Amino acid sequence: MAQINAFFKMLHELGGSDLHLSTGAPPMLRLRGDLQRIKHKPFSDEELKKLIYEITPEAKIKEFEESGDIDFAHEVPGLARYRVNFFRQHRGVGAVFREIPQFILSMEQLGLPPQLADLAMLDKGIVLVTGPTGSGKSTTLAAMIDHANRNRRDHILTIEDPIEFVHKSQGCLVNQREIGRHTRGFKAALRGALREDPDIILVGEMRDYETIALALEAAETGHLVLSTLHTVSAVKTIDRIIEVFPEDMQAQVRSSFADSFKAVVSQTLMKRADGKGRVAGLEILRGTPAVRNLIRKGENHQIPSVMQTNRHLGMQPLDDHIRELLEKGLIDRETARRHALDRSKFEDGGRDAL
Repeated sequence: MAQINAFFKMLHELGGSDLHLSTGAPPMLRLRGDLQRIKHKPFSDEELKKLIYEITPEAKIKEFEESGDIDFAHEVPGLARYRVNFFRQHRGVGAVFREIPQFILSMEQLGLPPQLADLAMLDKGIVLVTGPTGSGKSTTLAAMIDHANRNRRDHILTIEDPIEFVHKSQGCLVNQREIGRHTRGFKAALRGALREDPDIILVGEMRDYETIALALEAAETGHLVLSTLHTVSAVKTIDRIIEVFPEDMQAQVRSSFADSFKAVVSQTLMKRADGKGRVAGLEILRGTPAVRNLIRKGENHQIPSVMQTNRHLGMQPLDDHIRELLEKGLIDRETARRHALDRSKFEDGGRDAL
């Protein structure tokens, strides 16, 4: 058994999300959003490298020696899978391990709204799940894919770096491809996907211009594309999609993106007031005719007001959802203020103070 498994077991038993190992510092666990030190002597550079190399695929070791930064997945049977980022830093090496549960939680178990189940059943278009690192994007997408897998009779193709949640074919045929193991990169995998007869394509992350362009092409040609971006709101997500293209292409991209746009789900994880884990705050923007028209015209600044007045169509501004969570006592006021897009709403004596 790998020596590092003892740390994984500790992380799992304490209900943590991440294990941090860094040369010259004691190991740390992220528990309910906060990093906490483990009573363990700091690792030297050679000790830590040896510990991590024990579970690193041989091809990835070579890549790490050349690049100084790699991603891969590691599984401890009977415990969990882990998404690993292994990197060099000024004291030596470091690594972060994100625990991925063995069992995929349903949308009901995660407390996600029914609108997300509807999005998983769409025939075509693009649906984006966004948020900062550690906001639960992968967990939400896994629940959506699982819902489609159980309720549709289609081909689901995932392209990930690395594969996180493992889906068994149920109502659907599920094929999962990992960057570096099964394909050279997102660009090659997406080009191949268009010849592999998928109905749903999950792109683990839209990182660059080429990946975004190919994902939009797939959505335009009759596929349902699900993906993630590291943006903090629906409007910023749309801005990011458009601005990644050269300026002389942006008008055309706004038009094509508007045609295929179905929804942005932007989320953040917040500490529960009772200290028992975290709860997701969600902003949901649907691709209604009014929203698509604003995207075409480049008037994204008007989208928040459309979202506010169209809750009956399944839209949900983030600050409204945070207010609901505060009213229910699930989060406290300081947490609400910290995560709100408009913090003034939650200041003591603010216009929306409770």
